[in-house]
Amino acid sequence: MTQGSLDGLLVVDLSRALAGPHAGQMLGDLGARVIKVEAPSTGDDTRSWGPPFVEGSDGAEHSTYFLSCNRNKESIALDLKSDDGRAVLTELLSRADVVIENFRTGVMDRLGFGAAALAELNPRLVQLSITGFGHDGPEGGRAGYDQIVQGEAGLMSLTGSGPDDPQRVGTPIADLLGGIHGVVGVLAALYEREKTGAGRVVRSSLLSSIVGVHAFQGTRATVAGETPQAQGNHHPSIAPYGLFRCRDGAVQISVGSDRLWQAFCAEFGLDAGAPGLATNAERVAHRGETIAFVEAAFADHDAEPLLARLAGAGIPAGKVRSLDEVYAWDQVRSQGLVVDVDHAALGNISLPGPVLRFFDGDGENERVRDDHQAPPLLDQHGDAIRAWLAADDEGAR
Repeated sequence: MTQGSLDGLLVVDLSRALAGPHAGQMLGDLGARVIKVEAPSTGDDTRSWGPPFVEGSDGAEHSTYFLSCNRNKESIALDLKSDDGRAVLTELLSRADVVIENFRTGVMDRLGFGAAALAELNPRLVQLSITGFGHDGPEGGRAGYDQIVQGEAGLMSLTGSGPDDPQRVGTPIADLLGGIHGVVGVLAALYEREKTGAGRVVRSSLLSSIVGVHAFQGTRATVAGETPQAQGNHHPSIAPYGLFRCRDGAVQISVGSDRLWQAFCAEFGLDAGAPGLATNAERVAHRGETIAFVEAAFADHDAEPLLARLAGAGIPAGKVRSLDEVYAWDQVRSQGLVVDVDHAALGNISLPGPVLRFFDGDGENERVRDDHQAPPLLDQHGDAIRAWLAADDEGAR
């Protein structure tokens, strides 16, 4: 598999920063041809986000942030306020299957590429538009940045050591989920297009993407009438489930059923029916006592042998790894989660890889994409794209 499942599809990526570029990268990973349209001179905002920067053979400083969300793309620089830039973009959009944009509401209309205009230009076009707080509603025009949305959408109130310690998630999760949900919508629209022949406008937002993953915390609020709060590294509805201290550090365990609780206690010679700890509901209600009960059992154990013992007893457990440990981990490597690419200025570099793997129908033979492309230099493919458009026009005549 050298092309990917979406081979033959053309995606025009007008987005910048993270939500839209992440969506474009996912479609590129799946085999689509993704042409990234950037502003002349400066390019995508993330080209200047850092440090860290890495100096290339071209003498320029390259942002590792940009490298994280722009593999498997070509780059063309267009001034969309100029006649030439709009003309080239019009040619690209007339041929495209998908366009991605994350401008504030109204910007595409002002550029002359609003939804209605694009549908007239290319009725089969699937339009993905990602905003911060949604396209309409009383605050639909607000600019959306990840940490602001994490706070506004309640995620920070659930994250941290306690109710008075709201914390952001350590990655820009609102942006990433906005892009991921956008891709789900694009794939659904492409499938529908096979039946109708017509494109769709797909809209996602950072706000909807965070609210959409509240999961059981959301139903605590909407059904049970509770207001969930941050409580550190322990699960609000399952105990023991979290991070527990041992002699030389800490381990994480998940005792997700009373059967596992009995197995855990049997392994460490504990009383599974101790007062207030016999059932999950009791252990959640007496969380402090449960944590102390478990950590007393772990006090004379070092982390590595403790993890081995927990595994032997069938108790889900793990460690907290640093990112350098994660990318060196043989399990991560075995899943294709690190890819090596040849960058035009940085040479061979390793990037976090795509999350999906594909196999033949019998599940035996993996169909591995083996031609991942490095994130592009600004306008690296501009001349080639213009030549392709010109040749395509000539061929049509």
